[in-house]
Amino acid sequence: MAKRKTKYVCQECGYESAKWMGKCPSCNDWNTLIEEVEASSGRNQHTVSGGVKNASKPEKITAIESEKEPRMTTSMMEFNRVLGGGIVPGSLVLVGGDPGIGKSTLLLQISAQLADKNLSVLYISGEESTRQTKLRADRLGIKSDSLYVLAETNLFDITKQIDEIRPSFVVIDSIQTIFKEEVQSAPGSVPQVRESTNELMKIAKTNGIPIVIVGHVTKEGAIAGPRMLEHMVDAVLYFEGERHHMYRILRGVKNRFGSTNEMGIFEMKEEGLREVMNPSEIFLEERSQGAAGSTVVASMEGTRPVLVEIQALISPSSFGNPRRMATGVDASRVPLLMAVLEKRVGLMLQNQDAYIKVAGGVKLDEPAIDLAIAVSIASSFRDQATLPEDIFIGEVGLTGEIRRVSRFDQRVQEAAKLGFKRVICPKKNLDGWKIPKGIQVVGVDTVQEALDTGLAR
Repeated sequence: MAKRKTKYVCQECGYESAKWMGKCPSCNDWNTLIEEVEASSGRNQHTVSGGVKNASKPEKITAIESEKEPRMTTSMMEFNRVLGGGIVPGSLVLVGGDPGIGKSTLLLQISAQLADKNLSVLYISGEESTRQTKLRADRLGIKSDSLYVLAETNLFDITKQIDEIRPSFVVIDSIQTIFKEEVQSAPGSVPQVRESTNELMKIAKTNGIPIVIVGHVTKEGAIAGPRMLEHMVDAVLYFEGERHHMYRILRGVKNRFGSTNEMGIFEMKEEGLREVMNPSEIFLEERSQGAAGSTVVASMEGTRPVLVEIQALISPSSFGNPRRMATGVDASRVPLLMAVLEKRVGLMLQNQDAYIKVAGGVKLDEPAIDLAIAVSIASSFRDQATLPEDIFIGEVGLTGEIRRVSRFDQRVQEAAKLGFKRVICPKKNLDGWKIPKGIQVVGVDTVQEALDTGLAR
């Protein structure tokens, strides 16, 4: 009888070692290496189609036909936008998010919408019974004979049901509950998650069935399990938001079939998630008129411009080291912009506490928001409000210059549509396009010019 081979695998990052160690040398976490029994070297010849797939041969790239991937579209345009236009057949999508944020609700609604189009959908729940899933479906008003529900965690039985039903769309909720019998470890461990995802990827690619898997997240907000899990799938979506707030944000961080900067916004209702078609109005509906430290910026989220309010509060510091806190923007940009204001404009901010916030819970990370942050800081420090009809767009350099931004015309058109009267922007962005009617575009070269133009006297 052959001796069983064992190894020690880190449950946080997937690092493998021949012997036990108290501290993982890869992620530096303590007591995370767990003994695992290596799987047998024999190949598993089972496939959903019941046969063995022949080895593929290399082809000339010029001989491969270029075909546009057909997509399955849902009734939620926000979900379609984040995926790049819809669900690609044969794709494997990973959806992560905090517990109770609404991942299961979103995917059950998506499944029902596809089932209403006479597509067979299989919803596999490893955490809830079929009765629990039925209760959620009743609350959401879901009634479709093409939607099948299965409460199973054994990957072999799941594969068997997919082979029998031949669905057009599959949801696995969640991957941490699925186990493969050949892997001698507990469900949710690194080997189980890796091998189960690899098997599901083979099913999706071989049969052209799009599969969406739900992944748990860690305390830090990253998807639990090995990092290679995100490399294996075709798209990674994060469902973000506060559980006690009504708005949710679906953000794509990886997408092989579309942009990785798209964002979809949903509102949580009693009857489920409702998509928000114009998020700019929501982010600006509670804006205070005439308040110092408040500015509006047009930020690009993928292919869509979103108008967001940026708030700043500058107050004298009571400590030796002033505080610099930011919510929704990169915290390292705040002291950088304050240094530019102090050096190039002459604002004495070295003994001031600074608090920056993006209203609505949105996270902005593009350089075009620099000017709005700088103006809001100066507005709060001088206690001078900006005009409510003004919007600020531009990147701020270390020498105080205002640099051009991309997709400027789309940002201005969105501002004009929402009733803004003036855009303060880089002067180099004024050439080569037509200004919409009803809005004035003012070009500036430096932060000083922007402050002289934007702060109300």
